[in-house]
Amino acid sequence: MKEEFLNIPFLPRRVSIETRPDGTLIVRSEIALKAREKNIPSLLHRNAQHRPTHPWLVQRRGDSQQWISVSYAEGQKQVNAVTQHLLNLDKPGKTVMVLSGNSIEHGILKVAAMQARMPYSAITTAYSLLSHDFSKLKAMHDLLEPAVIFVQDGKMFENALQAIGQEAHVICVDNPIKHPSIKPWHEVIQTPVTQDVAASLDKITGDTVTKYQFTSGSTDTPKAAIVTQSMLCTAMAMTSQMIEWGNDRPETVLLDWLPWSHVAGGLAVFNGVLEDGGTLYIDNGKPTPTEFHLTLKNLKEISPVRFSGMPVSYTMLAEALQKDEALGKSFFRNLKRMTYSGAKLPETVYDAIQKQAIRHTGFKIPFVSAYGSTETSAAVTYVHWPTNRTGLIGLPHPGVEMKLVPVSNENRYEIRVRSAAVTPGYLKQPALTAESFDEEGFFKMGDAATFVDPANPHEGFTFAGRVAEEFKLQSGVFVRVSALRVDCLNACSPLLNDIVITGADRAYLGALVWLNLAECGRQFNLDPNDIKACIQNEKLRESLKNRFIEHNKNHPGSSMSIKRIWILETPPSIDNGETTDKGYINQRKVLENRKQEVERLYEGDESPNLILI
Repeated sequence: MKEEFLNIPFLPRRVSIETRPDGTLIVRSEIALKAREKNIPSLLHRNAQHRPTHPWLVQRRGDSQQWISVSYAEGQKQVNAVTQHLLNLDKPGKTVMVLSGNSIEHGILKVAAMQARMPYSAITTAYSLLSHDFSKLKAMHDLLEPAVIFVQDGKMFENALQAIGQEAHVICVDNPIKHPSIKPWHEVIQTPVTQDVAASLDKITGDTVTKYQFTSGSTDTPKAAIVTQSMLCTAMAMTSQMIEWGNDRPETVLLDWLPWSHVAGGLAVFNGVLEDGGTLYIDNGKPTPTEFHLTLKNLKEISPVRFSGMPVSYTMLAEALQKDEALGKSFFRNLKRMTYSGAKLPETVYDAIQKQAIRHTGFKIPFVSAYGSTETSAAVTYVHWPTNRTGLIGLPHPGVEMKLVPVSNENRYEIRVRSAAVTPGYLKQPALTAESFDEEGFFKMGDAATFVDPANPHEGFTFAGRVAEEFKLQSGVFVRVSALRVDCLNACSPLLNDIVITGADRAYLGALVWLNLAECGRQFNLDPNDIKACIQNEKLRESLKNRFIEHNKNHPGSSMSIKRIWILETPPSIDNGETTDKGYINQRKVLENRKQEVERLYEGDESPNLILI
């Protein structure tokens, strides 16, 4: 594919590398970080002054699902009223806990909590709506000790509210329930505003604790990272500096579903729109087979300047673009770049999307990816150049120091990070905080990276796995689990939803797998609700076997070759810590919880769940 990329004024690639005697590398951008904003609420007030009627937050509502919007001026008015309501509670420094998902009211409350200098913490809705025992929600509640709990719909979250007690003040938008202290949203936004609001805003400093951002739990129990205003504003400066727009800056219009309980949606997307004075359309769709059609409907009406998604969403988008001319025209009309995260984007999907981009615009649209974590405010590295290569994590942002500690003789390095966007630690967990930083104050990410080309470091890094997930076979051969998992999923796409690699201290590798039941049902004319019938279907089993055989031909070494797979019948459990609401699998927890299946994988030969490769 030789067509040119759309010309985007990316930040130049200039990095310095310091090599220490033990082989450790310190990698920095040679470009200085731009000045950061004072605080996040000040952006709202600036936008309300300069473009009062411009839409800020837009969302579908009601039976007719029409778009409704809040302008910057109206948003400022409501934020000030909610701020006053919080100040009237006289709970300085206490937490505002949000149980529900993205909404206009949630966004207003978020900024109001910042103004009131009450740390805000959004909890993934899975712990309230999908959990059976509410154990994680209770633990988060006990850690935060919130003074205020916000829910969009009282009836929907009634069980969760009952599970965590009746002490907090509850703010509810729709369907209020009986509660000792509950206030309807429509009354909260009518609170008369006094000078206390402006005074509280003036007292915000860079060290003001703004959020408690819970980690995803993809490798361990979720932890509450402390987030300050200076962290948020530093990360926002880092991200916005990646493209040096001049007078040709496009109007920021985003359609986004990423939950605000996670760092990408709640920080990079939400704050970035405020910085630009842009418009955020809150997407009611998700990258799932049952909900992505809602995103596609929205994309036929809203033409975003950039689009973010996980590889699975781009797979579904590519298929839809091939069938729907109107969708393609709308999607690419204003598009300047696309972002993917969570896993490597398959090359076939990349090519399919770029083919449509060329068809509708005459150019390829740059795909960018980034690397970071909850603890680093998302910002560590960024791919700030056009490239046909997928799987990159880029180069460090200005203001970031990357410490790369050798972990093998394969050009692999453990990643450690130091910057003003890194958390000072975890709430009420001083021992864990101390363990997370090395003797020089670098945060230990727990991941590994490799140079794309050691002779040309400006080509950036690729992700090289979670260090904690890696293991050795009996032979002593080292297994890089993350890379192997991606290769296996690509080989079996789209028949599998996910894979957990087995084989620690064993003679050979195996895998626990979850079927993509909807796709298996479609391809093999099966009932997707009858998992046993799917597991026993000979054509499906033969297809999976052949795909793993082909994978093994391409990867014959013992560290990559899969000898057996076991098809799991029950989905990964949120309550048991096996998965997060975004679908990230906790490999350690799955292996711990499913020891019986692992034993049968290696010991048995008779089960229909077992396939010998």
